[in-house]
Amino acid sequence: MSGVFPKTGALLFAALLLAACGSPPPQKPRFNLAGYSPAFRQGHADGCTSAEGAQRRDERRFREDADYMMGWNDGRSACRRK
Repeated sequence: MSGVFPKTGALLFAALLLAACGSPPPQKPRFNLAGYSPAFRQGHADGCTSAEGAQRRDERRFREDADYMMGWNDGRSACRRK
């Protein structure tokens, strides 16, 4: 019976090791936008997404909401540099 436990323990250890490797670590936010308005943060996220691929922008908000427009421009510039 002493031979069964080490094998079970080794299998359990291997399963835990594989499970730990299967999920990616949580990502840290790329930018600290604490203190900015929700409109600025949304614009920043949309601008950053636009810099990395297809443009994403709420045209009405971009024209009418200065915070959204500034956030979008800032996000696009910040993410384009990387």
